[in-house]
Amino acid sequence: MFAEQCPVLDELIEGDLVATIDIYYASRRPDLDESVILDEMQGRIYNNDRQVKAKHIFWHLDRDNPRSHIRIEAMESSDCSGDG
Repeated sequence: MFAEQCPVLDELIEGDLVATIDIYYASRRPDLDESVILDEMQGRIYNNDRQVKAKHIFWHLDRDNPRSHIRIEAMESSDCSGDG
């Protein structure tokens, strides 16, 4: 179902990225796991999920409407200096 809902960008986003994902689960059982979402965006939004250098992942409960809201942004150069 993800492939049906996620667009394929004409030009994939390059460089280091920040992912903000709100995951709405149908029950309290699932662990918070964004890895499938990041994997599925490879070749659609960016080339490789290793480009994601920062993640903000939030767990929500919505029994009637499970879903994910995803925002991918270019990382500002000051966000990840590589020092230390």
